[in-house]
Amino acid sequence: MTLRRTEFKVIAFDADDTLWRNEDIFIHAQDEFINLLLPYHDETYIRSHLGDVQIQNLEHFGYGIKGFTLSMIETAIELTEGRISGNEIHEIIQLAKCMLASPVELLPNVENVLSKLEGKARLFVITKGDLLDQESKLARSGIADYFETIEIVSDKTSDAYQQILQRHNIPTEHFLMVGNSLKSDILPVLDLGAQALHVPYHSTWDHEKVTDDTLLQYPQLTTLNDIADLLGWLDFSSLNNKQAV
Repeated sequence: MTLRRTEFKVIAFDADDTLWRNEDIFIHAQDEFINLLLPYHDETYIRSHLGDVQIQNLEHFGYGIKGFTLSMIETAIELTEGRISGNEIHEIIQLAKCMLASPVELLPNVENVLSKLEGKARLFVITKGDLLDQESKLARSGIADYFETIEIVSDKTSDAYQQILQRHNIPTEHFLMVGNSLKSDILPVLDLGAQALHVPYHSTWDHEKVTDDTLLQYPQLTTLNDIADLLGWLDFSSLNNKQAV
């Protein structure tokens, strides 16, 4: 299948686990939380129950560390039948604060790619999650100046992407999305008729996974091994000396 090499005027990037590490922080915190509750239940049951509570709470608290923290507290109360102590709840809160204060670790090749694309296309970040946390990570990342626009949304649906394109007057054929999550970054964009490139991360939250049957509906799906491959996919030489419109 021959891939389109449109002169994309806007290239948007997901943030968490596309530009910098994020899921690892959640995995570590979840492991610490499970250790806290091991006197009450076995690991498999705690992990499963926490996952269920997280999914149920998305409509109430959304994505991000704050919602995850509330889900840990709710899980702790339920699995201990209210016996969880104030000190143990405080440990959960401290765990959340450590997550929020974690250093922003850029993924390999990210800054090199952004520096090569700067001035060749309008660069966006489109991410979901808690506004304060996402703004803080971007400010601490050292790469904020590469981006013309930052969009932080409550969820990444086709409607959300469509609203962004309309707000910035971007035709779908001139828009490219790059991200690690098939469910959030790729498939909703492909549904609009725009282009998206999947750059997998080594770990994916179960809620962000899609079935093989679903993927069969997207023969145009394109996966890159590394974000560095984006420049080659774009046929970067053809972008030289062309300024974004």
